[in-house]
Amino acid sequence: MHLSRRTLIAAGGATAVTAATAFGAGVGPARADTVTAAPIGTSTGTDFDALLQRAETLLTGRGFDPADPDFTAAVTALDTTAAGLWDTLDRSTGRTALWPDLTPLTDPGNFGQSYTRLRTLATAWATEGTSLAGNRNVADALVAALRLTHDVAYNPARQETGNWWFWEIGAPRALMDCCVILRDRLPAADLADYLAVVARFCPDADRRTNSPTLAETGANRTDKAVVVALRGLLGRDSAALASARDALSDVRDSGRSSLFRYVTSGDGFYQDGSFVQHEVVAYTGSYGVVLLGGTAYLLALLAGSAWAVTDPQVSVMYEAVGRTFAPVVFDGLMMDSVRGRAVSRERAGDHRDGATAVGAILLLASGAPAEHADRWRSLVKGWLTRNRTTPFAALATIPQLALAKAVLNDSSVTAQPRSTGSFVFADMDRVVHRRPGWACALSLSSRRISAYEAGNGENLHGWYTGDGMMYLYSGDDLGQFNDGFWPTVDPYRLPGTTVDTRPRTDLGTGAGTSTHRPANAVAGGAVLDDRYTAAAMELIGAPDTTLRARKSWFLLDDAVVALGAGITASDGHEVETVVENRNLGADGRHRLTVDGLPRPLEQGWSQDFARARWAHLDGVGGYVFPEGAALHAVREQRTGTWRAINTGADTGGSTGPVARRYLTLRIGHGTSPTDAGYAYVLLPGASAAATSAWSRSRPVRIVANDATAQAVDVRRAGLTAVNFWQAGHTAGIASSGPASVLVRRRGARISVAVSDPGRTLDTLSVELPFRVRSVAEADGTVGVVPGRRTVLTVAVGGSRGHTHRAELVR
Repeated sequence: MHLSRRTLIAAGGATAVTAATAFGAGVGPARADTVTAAPIGTSTGTDFDALLQRAETLLTGRGFDPADPDFTAAVTALDTTAAGLWDTLDRSTGRTALWPDLTPLTDPGNFGQSYTRLRTLATAWATEGTSLAGNRNVADALVAALRLTHDVAYNPARQETGNWWFWEIGAPRALMDCCVILRDRLPAADLADYLAVVARFCPDADRRTNSPTLAETGANRTDKAVVVALRGLLGRDSAALASARDALSDVRDSGRSSLFRYVTSGDGFYQDGSFVQHEVVAYTGSYGVVLLGGTAYLLALLAGSAWAVTDPQVSVMYEAVGRTFAPVVFDGLMMDSVRGRAVSRERAGDHRDGATAVGAILLLASGAPAEHADRWRSLVKGWLTRNRTTPFAALATIPQLALAKAVLNDSSVTAQPRSTGSFVFADMDRVVHRRPGWACALSLSSRRISAYEAGNGENLHGWYTGDGMMYLYSGDDLGQFNDGFWPTVDPYRLPGTTVDTRPRTDLGTGAGTSTHRPANAVAGGAVLDDRYTAAAMELIGAPDTTLRARKSWFLLDDAVVALGAGITASDGHEVETVVENRNLGADGRHRLTVDGLPRPLEQGWSQDFARARWAHLDGVGGYVFPEGAALHAVREQRTGTWRAINTGADTGGSTGPVARRYLTLRIGHGTSPTDAGYAYVLLPGASAAATSAWSRSRPVRIVANDATAQAVDVRRAGLTAVNFWQAGHTAGIASSGPASVLVRRRGARISVAVSDPGRTLDTLSVELPFRVRSVAEADGTVGVVPGRRTVLTVAVGGSRGHTHRAELVR
């Protein structure tokens, strides 16, 4: 079916928040000739004025045609929000706060959110087509509101209390944005006061103001760099602008590391595509996107000026688009496995955070070399044209629409098909497997990467999100985790996890954030041919449990094989493995078939199957239990609230009930099991007939599932994949220690992939059941010893769980 450009914008994907736009009148990237460039190290008044205009355009999307129907929804959304804020803004004499729900104004969460609302009003005032556009009363009220907030709540005389973020990032960024828009209306004395308070709480991007020995890293440093840059423009302070630019890079004797360098520990980008923030949390989809967006903003803002970013290592950011972000974006949504505690935010679902990433990528493309920019625009166009679930205009600001419209209208940009590949992000304990019609992500944890992050009232029920949760994505069901999933799903029964059923107390109710790193070493796996993955995680339950398990996933062309062994606990609680817990929406009636028989559609139905062989859920796919399974199936409607999982000062959810229907499949292991196990196969998108046929034909054979090894053999692909938990021998392959091993035979060619996902070894020996004639190619860490049984000696020490590869010839 042919889709017009307007249809794609209305029903397509999404782009980012504020930091994306066209420059000037019309749609186009920032160019070096946009600003009269002075030599590096000097500045001119023209520079400041031109960059301030550019900063305003980044906020408002100046130059668009308000009569263009493609922008109608975005203008209406902005106008509706701003009009509501204007109607409720307290403009009375003697007021002590601006909005009744944000009192007292002296509370950091309240003045932080007040500045954010004022920015929305200022943006609407500066945007043609809104009911507040150019209204003098609005401008005067904004000037007065900024003055009140400064005098009462946010001024240099105050000391930081509560959450530092409001003082050092949230409030100053929104305040500086307001000053950019209102700069011609603000009295000089007011602007001087606002610059002074921002200089007090965000003097530079390098250090935490309330804890000067703490160096800022990752997204927080980028956020602060943007604040310092805007303060520099408004104050015509060349040194501040240079400081903001240099915050992105290494500067001699600064004692800081560059955002444009790969890291091997702590916060930042890793060469394997991982992104970590808060030292131990996988955060590509939240803090990583903030870093990407802030960097793109500064590159665009300062381009062609005396303070342009010239560090050649900016290429790390360009590489990150394909290496770090693209694998975890599915048709425009950001996978929840890398969004941390943001999954509990009602107003920041996977589609919205995906939109932020898309917008940041488009803005970055505006100044990137053509070989990068052309590829990214094709990637984004594919996302936009495939996503029909969340209307683009419902998420996009006017600047975002301008960039997206330019891509959609450009016939030279070809929409890239959905990408495929398999990825083990060893440095953040995440696995992503992408096929043409579906994708899945695994959220693992270890003594290196936290099982969850909670805090500041967020992610109160995130107990099991890092215990092997599996996210299944389908192009036909993009709303699965965005449509009320987190407030309504049973948090004790997340798909893919093995759990006990004890009640848990809420996480993160105090100030600050908290994490939990379990004691297990093994979490990760190996990838072969960018197509097949063997992933493993040793499950060590929460500190107050004795639950232990060894879990493996084998990610194949059309199937995911999940194996569990050594499931043991002694706490007197029931232990379960959750095969599926599917959100069916508000009124879903997806048919469940078990062993060929359709099951009831009524809510509240449940049934135990002593030895189920296969099941099928319409619209999702099939489930095969090769050894038979004691399966419990339940169809239920669950009701919850966003407030129950997030009480944060600025992100807290609403108290209104949310109801969704679920279909849950789980395997019971009994009370305090000893050495229990499970085996099931997920067939995404398969029909009931195909699932039944798969169950009979067994194209994948389970070779081992015990405390020594878990292994499968895929005959048609010539593939054998093993996760060794200790030294052992199975499927003709021997290993000298814990390892993930994949071997694929294609004629005379043999491909081998090996990793040490526990990072406990220096050298690993892997013995193969055949002789090889030569080595076609091999990583420098792999040595091959020929013989009747070929031995690979792999130097895994220091490789941080990454895959080592060899190509052999028989």
